[in-house]
Amino acid sequence: MSVEQHSSIDAIGIDRASGKVHLTVSDHLPWDGEHLVVLQAKLNTYLAFLESGEVYVSYPNAKGRDFVIDVLVRYRPDAAALEFLVKAQCAVEGAGFAFRFRPLDGYAEDAA
Repeated sequence: MSVEQHSSIDAIGIDRASGKVHLTVSDHLPWDGEHLVVLQAKLNTYLAFLESGEVYVSYPNAKGRDFVIDVLVRYRPDAAALEFLVKAQCAVEGAGFAFRFRPLDGYAEDAA
């Protein structure tokens, strides 16, 4: 799955250490063009999945646990992306869930 498939959840699982349910967005796109629109659509899908309770139907082990939306990015966010991600974090946390973004294994630009 990827960020471009905005109607699906890329990955879901329970962190053994914290017991929290992590819903992961796999974001491989560079920060240009329609990227922010694509990411916003994906995050809206994740929020709807959580807020509707569909998560408990699809993943019954989530009952009674806290949720984290993780956005794993390939490219270092530029200024506009950072602004968007901070706003997304506020929106997700305002809905009662945790939010974080980070590179999966370092940024692609660092490997060059």
